[in-house]
Amino acid sequence: MSNRPNWHQYFMQAAMLVAKRSTCLRRSVGAIIVRNNQILSTGYNGAPKNVPHCEEVGCLRQQLNVPSGERHELCRGVHAEQNAIIQAAVNGTSISGGILYCTTQPCIICSKMIINAEINTIYIAELYPDELAQEMLKEAGIEMNLLDIKTGELKRLL
Repeated sequence: MSNRPNWHQYFMQAAMLVAKRSTCLRRSVGAIIVRNNQILSTGYNGAPKNVPHCEEVGCLRQQLNVPSGERHELCRGVHAEQNAIIQAAVNGTSISGGILYCTTQPCIICSKMIINAEINTIYIAELYPDELAQEMLKEAGIEMNLLDIKTGELKRLL
């Protein structure tokens, strides 16, 4: 039996590698946008370009004990999905019809961007407590699947 990963495992493993670049103190997230089994764009969560990272100045959300899934505006970081979409825009790469592989379920802010970026399908490795995000993705007709990275098994969420 081969140790060769299937496409979903391959892209999620790549997203997990991208997440290692994260500078967030609370959660390392990586995202990859793919079309036709080709990586179009990548992103990880961290402060905007030329701005000190949370590693350097601390985490306001942590200091205020803000729970996950709440008060995203208090974060100095740009989310992995946002950075992948921004990177595509900066490089002039259309991601319409793309597939997003993300180590964590997108929040509501990222979900709205994903919808408007015309991404059709999302694969995640772990859930995130944001019911509104799931509801809005469902309303937009975007498929979301939970991927077991070890077995390659998928569980359709939306």
